[in-house]
Amino acid sequence: MTATDSKKLWWMLGALLCVSFSVLLWMGSEIYRQAPPIPEAFVSDTGELLYTRDDIQTGREVWQSMGGMQLGSIWGHGAYVAPDWSADWLHRESQALLDSMAHDRFGVPLSELGSVDRAALEQALREQIRINTYDPDSERVTLSSARVAAARQTAEHYQSLFGRDPAFRELREQYAMKEGTVEDPERRRQLGAFIHWTAWAAVTERPGQEISYTSNWPSDPSVGNRPTSNIFLWTVFSVLFLIAGVAALAWYHAASGAGEQPKPPASDPLAGLVLTPSMRATAKYFWLVCALFVVQIVLGATTAHYQVEGQELYGMALSDVLPYSLTRTWHTQLGVLWIATAWLATGLFIAPAIGGKEPAWQRAGVNFLFLCLLIIVVGAFVGQWFAVMQQMDLAKNFWFGHQGWEYVDLGRFWQAFLFVGLMLWLLLVGRALWPAMRQRSELRSIVTLLFLSTVAIGLFYGAGLMWGRHTHISMVEYWRWWVVHLWVEGFFEVFATTVIAFIFMRLNLIRPGIAAAAALLSATIFLSGGIIGTCHHLYFSGTPPVALAWGSVFSALEVVPLVLIAFDAMEDLRRSRKSPWVQRYKWP
Repeated sequence: MTATDSKKLWWMLGALLCVSFSVLLWMGSEIYRQAPPIPEAFVSDTGELLYTRDDIQTGREVWQSMGGMQLGSIWGHGAYVAPDWSADWLHRESQALLDSMAHDRFGVPLSELGSVDRAALEQALREQIRINTYDPDSERVTLSSARVAAARQTAEHYQSLFGRDPAFRELREQYAMKEGTVEDPERRRQLGAFIHWTAWAAVTERPGQEISYTSNWPSDPSVGNRPTSNIFLWTVFSVLFLIAGVAALAWYHAASGAGEQPKPPASDPLAGLVLTPSMRATAKYFWLVCALFVVQIVLGATTAHYQVEGQELYGMALSDVLPYSLTRTWHTQLGVLWIATAWLATGLFIAPAIGGKEPAWQRAGVNFLFLCLLIIVVGAFVGQWFAVMQQMDLAKNFWFGHQGWEYVDLGRFWQAFLFVGLMLWLLLVGRALWPAMRQRSELRSIVTLLFLSTVAIGLFYGAGLMWGRHTHISMVEYWRWWVVHLWVEGFFEVFATTVIAFIFMRLNLIRPGIAAAAALLSATIFLSGGIIGTCHHLYFSGTPPVALAWGSVFSALEVVPLVLIAFDAMEDLRRSRKSPWVQRYKWP
C-alpha cells in the first residue's frame, strides 16, 4: 500500500466517522425533543388524582432496584420470562375498560357479548384510549372516570403480584419472581404509576399523527396498535440496502484481488519473543477471564432452570437468596466483563511487543488495574444483591446498587470507577505504543489505528455516564446503546480486527501495507453501518419514526461483512498450510 492509498483510506474513515456521528447526535436531539411527556399528574375528568410525576419517577427507581430489565421488560427491552410490563398493563387496563363499557351499554360482562357488539365496543375503546389528552400548559393528562377506574383495577393486580398475596403465588412462579419482590406497599403503588405511564405512552397517539409514542408497539389490535406503514416501507428499503451492500463488497473483493503475499519464514517469528515483566503480569487477567466465563455458565444454567422452577432449584428455595433477576443480572454482566477483560489484557500484552520496549512502572500499572477490576466486579455484585433484595434505599441504589438497564446494570459509582480504570488502561497501552507511532515506517498506519481504537474503547464507555437518576427513559436507552452497541460491538470489533491483522503481519503471513489497508477498510465497513445502525435498538423506545428509518437501513449494512466472512476464512486456511509452524496457530 502506497502513502497515497493510506491517506485515502484514512480520509474515508475520518469522513465516515464525522458524518455518521453527526447523524447519530442529530437523532439523539430528535429523541430528546419528541420523547413521550412525563405529565405533572394523571387526573380524571372529575378532577380525581391518579398519579403524580413524582410517583412515576420514583416508581421507575423502584423498578430499577428490583432488577429493571432483568425481570420482564419495558417497551420490549429486557427479559422474557415475566411479561413486558407495558404490554401487560395496557392489555389488562383495556380489557377492564371494555368490561366496564359492556356493563354500562349492555348490562352483561364482556365475555357474554357477541362478536358484533364486542367489535363495536372495541371501536369505541380505540377512539377513547388513543386520544392524546396531554395539556402542555398544565402538563396534565386527563382521563375518563371509567379509564381511571380500570387503571386502579390494574394497579390492584400489580399490588398483589409484586407482594406476597398467596392467590398470586402460582403466577409469580410462572414469571420467576420471588415472594415479596417489592415489599413496601407504597413502593408497589409507585411502581404501578411508572408502568401505567409506559402503557399510556404505548397507546397514546403523537400530536398530529396516527401512531403512538412507541410507533404502535406492542401489537394489540383491540386498542389499535397495528404495524405502521413506516415499518413495511423501511423493511423493504433495508433489504435493498443489504443486497446492494453485499454486491458492492463482493465486487470490490473480486476486483482488488488478494495481492502478493510474502513467503512465510521457515521458523516462527514469534518464537523468539521476549516477554517483559508487564507482559507476564497479564497472565492473571486471562485466568480471570476463564474464571468469569465458568461462573457465567453456572449462572446461565441457574437462570435457565428458573424457567422450569420459577422459585426453586430442584426443591431448594433459591429465590429467597438468589432470585432470577439477580442471577440473570450477573450472567449478562459477566458476559460483558470477561469479554472486555480479555481484550484489555490483549492490549496490555501486545503493546510493549509493538513499541519495542517496556515503559517504566508498566508492570505496577498492570497489577494495579487488575486489582481495580476485582474491586469493581465484587463491589458491583454485592451492591446488586442488596438492591434486588430491597435492602437499599433508592438514592443509594442508583450509586451502588442496580441501575436496571440491561448490560449496564452497575451502580453509578462502579460505572465511574470502571471508566477511570479504562482511562488507566488507555494510558498504559498508549505510552507502550508511542515509540512505534513515532517511527515513520509501514507499521505506523496500523499502529495508529490500534491506538485510536484503544482511545475509542476508553472514551466511549463514558456514554454510560450521560444519564442521571431521573433522565427520560428514551434518552437513557439512547445512551445505553452507545455503550452496548458502539462500545462492545463496534470499537472492540475494530480493536480485535487490528490486533489480528498485526499478528498476521508479525508472523510474516501478510505484508505491513496490506495489513494496514485491510484493518482500515474493515473498520470503515464495520462502522459504516454500525454507528447509525445503533438506532435499530431504538425502534419502539418512545422514539420518533426517524429512528426506525435510519436504524433499519444502516443496521442492514452491518450484516454485509458477515456474508463475505467465508473469504477471510479461506484465506486464513491457506495461510495455515504455508508452513508447518503455522499449524500451531490454527486454533486460538
